[in-house]
Amino acid sequence: MTYSIVARDPDTGQYGVAVASRFFAVGALVPHIRGGKCAVATQAFVSPIWGIEAADRMAGGETGADVLADMVARDGGQAIRQIHMIDAGGQVAAHTGANCVDWCGHVAGDGVSVAGNMLAGPAVVAETLAAYQAHLHLPLAERLMTAMEAGGLAGGDKRGTQSAALVIHRSEDYPWLSLRADDHPDPLGELRRLHDVAQERFLHVADAMPTRANFSGTTDRRGIDAAIAAEEARRRAEGRKSRSFATDLTG
Repeated sequence: MTYSIVARDPDTGQYGVAVASRFFAVGALVPHIRGGKCAVATQAFVSPIWGIEAADRMAGGETGADVLADMVARDGGQAIRQIHMIDAGGQVAAHTGANCVDWCGHVAGDGVSVAGNMLAGPAVVAETLAAYQAHLHLPLAERLMTAMEAGGLAGGDKRGTQSAALVIHRSEDYPWLSLRADDHPDPLGELRRLHDVAQERFLHVADAMPTRANFSGTTDRRGIDAAIAAEEARRRAEGRKSRSFATDLTG
């Protein structure tokens, strides 16, 4: 009922997960990321415990392959589970249980993995991966959205799509960007709108937040305000209105 992409950007070290499904609030359970260390998507007959444990263990230094083999061996429900992950070394590990609903499967490239179940066919994961690899010049968020849209055009979840999510972590365990469309007629389109709105103000604030390396973060907000003003000026110059529903951002 779900397809997702897990990726590590080799240039920035960012980890990201994007997912879409004919299931309510898929973003609440599928993505699990540890900043600068690993990313996981757990799906099919979903086990959030798989996602949490895999992310914690890989963040502690274990390889994705070792973690996956151990979880599959321990779980009596492994045949109905699907999971894929990228560890700190950038290596992909994936499992599609034998009893996941067709079409189901996974594909991988360098620093990227795509997996899905209950899909229209294998073209969904193939086109998602191809689109990601064809757009390596884009920032990670846009690359992931473009890839998911390609998978949707190839058929996506064969029952349709209800929810979607996009999560990106930089160096920290809190997300730099976390977007969810939990119940929407066009959830991938809604992610695009939310990403546009995030660029207006939110991401400029996110860039200034404290990190492990900079415990105080940015405490002078003048730079943040200047970046927000520059973004607004650029939007106006291009003739674009805000896509936010907030009344004070509609200019």
